[in-house]
Amino acid sequence: MRKAKRAGETLLNILYPRRCPVCHDIAVPRGQKICTRCRDKLIPVRGSRCCLCSKPLGTSDEEYCSDCRRIKHHFKRGIGIFPYTSVIQTSLYQLKYGQRQEYGLFYGEIAALYAKKEIQQWKIQLLVPVPLHRKRQEKRGYNQAEILAEALGKCLGIPVDAQSLYRKKNTKPQKELDPSERRNNMKDAFSIRRKSAQRISGKNLLLVDDIYTTGTTLDAAAQCLKKAGAGEVFFLTIAIGSDPQAGTPDR
Repeated sequence: MRKAKRAGETLLNILYPRRCPVCHDIAVPRGQKICTRCRDKLIPVRGSRCCLCSKPLGTSDEEYCSDCRRIKHHFKRGIGIFPYTSVIQTSLYQLKYGQRQEYGLFYGEIAALYAKKEIQQWKIQLLVPVPLHRKRQEKRGYNQAEILAEALGKCLGIPVDAQSLYRKKNTKPQKELDPSERRNNMKDAFSIRRKSAQRISGKNLLLVDDIYTTGTTLDAAAQCLKKAGAGEVFFLTIAIGSDPQAGTPDR
Protein backbone atom coordinates (compact mmCIF):
# COMPACT_ATOMS: atom_id res chain seq x y z
CA MET A 1 0.00 0.00 0.00
CA ARG A 2 2.78 2.43 0.92
CA LYS A 3 4.63 1.72 -2.34
CA ALA A 4 1.44 2.28 -4.29
CA LYS A 5 0.82 5.54 -2.45
CA ARG A 6 4.36 6.76 -3.11
CA ALA A 7 4.03 5.79 -6.77
CA GLY A 8 0.76 7.72 -6.97
CA GLU A 9 2.33 10.79 -5.39
CA THR A 10 5.28 10.60 -7.78
CA LEU A 11 2.93 10.44 -10.77
CA LEU A 12 0.97 13.46 -9.49
CA ASN A 13 4.20 15.41 -9.02
CA ILE A 14 5.13 14.67 -12.62
CA LEU A 15 1.73 15.59 -14.03
CA TYR A 16 1.04 18.49 -11.66
CA PRO A 17 4.37 19.68 -10.20
CA ARG A 18 4.20 21.62 -6.97
CA ARG A 19 4.69 25.36 -7.07
CA CYS A 20 6.85 27.12 -4.51
CA PRO A 21 4.76 29.47 -2.31
CA VAL A 22 7.56 32.06 -2.36
CA CYS A 23 8.80 32.30 -5.97
CA HIS A 24 5.71 30.59 -7.50
CA ASP A 25 7.84 28.58 -9.93
CA ILE A 26 8.02 24.78 -9.88
CA ALA A 27 9.66 23.89 -6.58
CA VAL A 28 13.31 22.85 -6.74
CA PRO A 29 14.23 20.09 -6.06
CA ARG A 30 11.14 18.78 -7.81
CA GLY A 31 8.53 17.29 -5.49
CA GLN A 32 9.32 19.57 -2.53
CA LYS A 33 6.71 22.03 -1.29
CA ILE A 34 9.12 24.97 -1.28
CA CYS A 35 12.38 25.69 -3.08
CA THR A 36 15.47 25.15 -0.97
CA ARG A 37 16.68 28.63 -1.89
CA CYS A 38 13.35 30.20 -0.84
CA ARG A 39 13.13 28.75 2.67
CA ASP A 40 15.13 31.55 4.25
CA LYS A 41 12.66 34.11 2.91
CA LEU A 42 9.93 32.75 5.22
CA ILE A 43 10.95 33.89 8.68
CA PRO A 44 8.47 33.43 11.55
CA VAL A 45 7.71 36.18 14.05
CA ARG A 46 10.57 36.58 16.48
CA GLY A 47 11.14 38.65 19.59
CA SER A 48 8.49 40.15 21.86
CA ARG A 49 4.84 39.51 21.06
CA CYS A 50 1.53 40.84 22.34
CA CYS A 51 0.31 38.56 25.14
CA LEU A 52 -3.15 38.34 23.56
CA CYS A 53 -2.94 38.47 19.77
CA SER A 54 0.82 37.74 19.36
CA LYS A 55 1.55 40.81 17.20
CA PRO A 56 5.25 41.73 17.17
CA LEU A 57 5.96 44.43 19.76
CA GLY A 58 8.44 47.27 19.70
CA THR A 59 10.28 46.39 22.90
CA SER A 60 10.36 43.66 25.52
CA ASP A 61 8.97 46.14 28.08
CA GLU A 62 5.52 46.03 26.47
CA GLU A 63 2.93 43.31 27.14
CA TYR A 64 0.13 44.25 24.74
CA CYS A 65 -0.14 45.86 21.33
CA SER A 66 -2.01 49.15 20.96
CA ASP A 67 -5.15 47.38 19.69
CA CYS A 68 -5.31 44.91 22.58
CA ARG A 69 -4.79 47.71 25.13
CA ARG A 70 -7.99 49.42 24.02
CA ILE A 71 -10.19 46.56 22.74
CA LYS A 72 -11.77 43.78 24.78
CA HIS A 73 -11.51 40.70 22.61
CA HIS A 74 -13.92 37.78 22.54
CA PHE A 75 -11.14 35.31 21.81
CA LYS A 76 -8.93 34.14 24.67
CA ARG A 77 -5.57 34.25 22.90
CA GLY A 78 -4.07 33.67 19.48
CA ILE A 79 -0.96 33.21 17.41
CA GLY A 80 0.19 34.41 14.01
CA ILE A 81 3.05 32.48 12.43
CA PHE A 82 4.66 34.95 10.00
CA PRO A 83 4.86 38.76 9.92
CA TYR A 84 2.74 40.20 7.12
CA THR A 85 5.57 41.01 4.70
CA SER A 86 5.33 41.51 0.93
CA VAL A 87 6.44 37.88 0.39
CA ILE A 88 3.64 36.50 2.57
CA GLN A 89 1.12 38.98 1.17
CA THR A 90 1.78 37.83 -2.40
CA SER A 91 1.79 34.16 -1.40
CA LEU A 92 -1.52 34.33 0.46
CA TYR A 93 -3.06 36.34 -2.37
CA GLN A 94 -2.20 33.47 -4.72
CA LEU A 95 -3.70 31.01 -2.23
CA LYS A 96 -6.95 32.96 -2.06
CA TYR A 97 -7.39 34.19 -5.61
CA GLY A 98 -4.87 32.35 -7.76
CA GLN A 99 -6.12 28.79 -7.26
CA ARG A 100 -2.88 27.83 -5.46
CA GLN A 101 -4.62 25.53 -2.99
CA GLU A 102 -1.38 23.60 -2.44
CA TYR A 103 -0.05 26.68 -0.64
CA GLY A 104 -2.73 26.11 1.98
CA LEU A 105 -1.47 22.58 2.60
CA PHE A 106 2.07 23.90 2.97
CA TYR A 107 1.12 26.66 5.40
CA GLY A 108 -1.13 24.38 7.44
CA GLU A 109 1.76 21.97 7.95
CA ILE A 110 4.15 24.83 8.82
CA ALA A 111 1.62 26.18 11.33
CA ALA A 112 1.46 22.77 13.00
CA LEU A 113 5.23 22.84 13.38
CA TYR A 114 5.47 26.33 14.86
CA ALA A 115 2.28 26.42 16.94
CA LYS A 116 2.08 22.85 18.25
CA LYS A 117 3.16 23.85 21.77
CA GLU A 118 0.56 26.63 22.09
CA ILE A 119 -2.25 24.49 20.66
CA GLN A 120 -1.47 21.73 23.14
CA GLN A 121 -1.34 24.21 26.04
CA TRP A 122 -4.71 25.62 25.04
CA LYS A 123 -6.20 22.09 25.02
CA ILE A 124 -7.83 22.62 21.63
CA GLN A 125 -10.54 20.07 20.85
CA LEU A 126 -11.83 21.32 17.52
CA LEU A 127 -10.53 23.47 14.64
CA VAL A 128 -13.00 25.92 13.10
CA PRO A 129 -12.03 27.62 9.82
CA VAL A 130 -13.39 31.14 9.44
CA PRO A 131 -16.13 30.70 6.82
CA LEU A 132 -16.68 32.62 3.60
CA HIS A 133 -20.15 33.71 2.56
CA ARG A 134 -21.82 31.15 0.30
CA LYS A 135 -21.71 33.43 -2.76
CA ARG A 136 -18.03 34.22 -2.32
CA GLN A 137 -17.10 30.57 -1.84
CA GLU A 138 -19.07 29.53 -4.91
CA LYS A 139 -17.22 32.15 -6.95
CA ARG A 140 -13.78 31.18 -5.59
CA GLY A 141 -14.47 27.43 -5.50
CA TYR A 142 -12.98 26.84 -2.03
CA ASN A 143 -12.32 28.42 1.34
CA GLN A 144 -8.61 28.94 1.97
CA ALA A 145 -9.16 28.87 5.76
CA GLU A 146 -10.68 25.40 5.49
CA ILE A 147 -7.68 24.12 3.52
CA LEU A 148 -5.36 25.51 6.21
CA ALA A 149 -7.44 23.96 8.99
CA GLU A 150 -7.59 20.53 7.34
CA ALA A 151 -3.80 20.44 6.89
CA LEU A 152 -3.24 21.65 10.46
CA GLY A 153 -5.72 19.17 11.89
CA LYS A 154 -4.22 16.26 9.98
CA CYS A 155 -0.76 17.04 11.39
CA LEU A 156 -1.95 17.41 14.99
CA GLY A 157 -4.75 14.85 15.05
CA ILE A 158 -7.47 17.42 15.82
CA PRO A 159 -10.86 17.25 14.07
CA VAL A 160 -12.08 20.11 11.87
CA ASP A 161 -15.61 21.51 12.00
CA ALA A 162 -16.31 23.50 8.84
CA GLN A 163 -20.10 23.27 9.16
CA SER A 164 -21.24 24.68 12.50
CA LEU A 165 -20.17 28.29 11.94
CA TYR A 166 -21.35 30.07 8.81
CA ARG A 167 -21.26 33.61 7.46
CA LYS A 168 -24.78 34.90 6.99
CA LYS A 169 -23.75 38.36 5.72
CA ASN A 170 -21.84 38.86 2.50
CA THR A 171 -19.54 41.43 4.06
CA LYS A 172 -17.27 43.88 2.28
CA PRO A 173 -13.53 43.05 2.18
CA GLN A 174 -12.07 44.25 5.48
CA LYS A 175 -8.90 45.64 3.88
CA GLU A 176 -10.96 48.42 2.28
CA LEU A 177 -12.31 49.71 5.62
CA ASP A 178 -11.09 51.71 8.59
CA PRO A 179 -11.31 50.20 12.14
CA SER A 180 -14.79 51.58 12.88
CA GLU A 181 -16.14 50.46 9.51
CA ARG A 182 -14.62 47.02 10.06
CA ARG A 183 -16.53 46.55 13.30
CA ASN A 184 -19.82 47.63 11.72
CA ASN A 185 -19.14 45.46 8.70
CA MET A 186 -18.71 42.34 10.85
CA LYS A 187 -21.60 43.00 13.25
CA ASP A 188 -23.84 39.90 13.30
CA ALA A 189 -21.95 38.53 10.29
CA PHE A 190 -21.80 34.96 11.64
CA SER A 191 -24.27 32.45 12.94
CA ILE A 192 -24.40 28.84 14.17
CA ARG A 193 -26.46 26.19 12.43
CA ARG A 194 -29.32 24.98 14.62
CA LYS A 195 -28.19 21.39 14.96
CA SER A 196 -24.54 22.27 15.65
CA ALA A 197 -24.69 23.80 19.13
CA GLN A 198 -24.14 20.45 20.82
CA ARG A 199 -21.09 19.79 18.64
CA ILE A 200 -19.23 22.84 19.98
CA SER A 201 -20.75 23.07 23.45
CA GLY A 202 -18.11 23.41 26.17
CA LYS A 203 -15.22 22.70 23.79
CA ASN A 204 -12.04 24.72 23.40
CA LEU A 205 -12.00 25.87 19.79
CA LEU A 206 -9.27 27.18 17.51
CA LEU A 207 -10.39 29.57 14.79
CA VAL A 208 -8.18 29.27 11.71
CA ASP A 209 -7.70 32.01 9.11
CA ASP A 210 -5.02 33.33 6.79
CA ILE A 211 -4.42 36.91 8.05
CA TYR A 212 -4.83 38.86 11.29
CA THR A 213 -4.80 42.66 11.15
CA THR A 214 -7.12 44.22 13.75
CA GLY A 215 -8.83 40.97 14.78
CA THR A 216 -12.32 42.25 13.96
CA THR A 217 -13.32 39.21 11.91
CA LEU A 218 -11.97 36.73 14.46
CA ASP A 219 -13.64 38.62 17.30
CA ALA A 220 -17.01 38.46 15.55
CA ALA A 221 -16.59 34.72 14.93
CA ALA A 222 -15.43 34.09 18.50
CA GLN A 223 -18.35 36.05 19.93
CA CYS A 224 -20.79 33.96 17.90
CA LEU A 225 -19.19 30.70 19.05
CA LYS A 226 -19.14 31.79 22.69
CA LYS A 227 -22.83 32.74 22.58
CA ALA A 228 -23.56 29.26 21.20
CA GLY A 229 -21.93 27.63 24.24
CA ALA A 230 -18.32 27.06 23.22
CA GLY A 231 -15.66 26.89 25.91
CA GLU A 232 -12.62 29.10 25.28
CA VAL A 233 -12.00 30.33 21.74
CA PHE A 234 -8.45 30.83 20.45
CA PHE A 235 -7.14 31.63 16.98
CA LEU A 236 -4.31 30.84 14.60
CA THR A 237 -3.43 32.76 11.45
CA ILE A 238 -0.61 32.29 8.98
CA ALA A 239 0.24 35.99 8.81
CA ILE A 240 -0.14 38.77 11.35
CA GLY A 241 0.20 42.51 10.90
CA SER A 242 2.47 44.72 12.96
CA ASP A 243 1.44 47.13 15.68
CA PRO A 244 1.25 50.57 13.99
CA GLN A 245 2.34 52.23 17.22
CA ALA A 246 5.32 49.95 17.86
CA GLY A 247 8.88 51.12 17.58
CA THR A 248 11.81 49.07 16.38
CA PRO A 249 11.17 45.42 17.36
CA ASP A 250 13.56 43.51 19.57
CA ARG A 251 15.90 41.20 17.65
